[in-house]
Amino acid sequence: MHSKTKIGIIICDRYRSCAGGKCLRAMRNKEGAFSVYTNTDVELVGFTTCNGCPGGNVEYAGEEMVKNGAEVIHLATGMVVGYPPCPYIETFRAFIEMQFGVKVVVGTHPIPANYYENHMCLGTWNNPVWKPLIASTVCDEATRALYD
Repeated sequence: MHSKTKIGIIICDRYRSCAGGKCLRAMRNKEGAFSVYTNTDVELVGFTTCNGCPGGNVEYAGEEMVKNGAEVIHLATGMVVGYPPCPYIETFRAFIEMQFGVKVVVGTHPIPANYYENHMCLGTWNNPVWKPLIASTVCDEATRALYD
């Protein structure tokens, strides 16, 4: 690898007991939103929840992650696959990028097939606003199945 990119991950508080297995597997395998890091090692420097709606921990978490060297902060896939998806994603992204000067990526691991199918049936992501938010985590059908 040519370099190292330090990242932080903020997950939805609904999944606060999540051990991060899917996110960490995707980071290690460079799948989903981590597929952009093909020419660099990735180091996790922070992993926490938003602290529940409306995201009271986003300010502190972003600051702490940047102090720990985060160059990119990922808003976990759980924020787009939960029922309903997080209504604050765009606000979180805009705030973190403006306040801390780091890139924010929506998504971590590939969207699991069961969530993808349910949201497609529900029409959750039919709004054009959602297309770019899920783009890095949609992946192909076989990869989605691996994350069920």
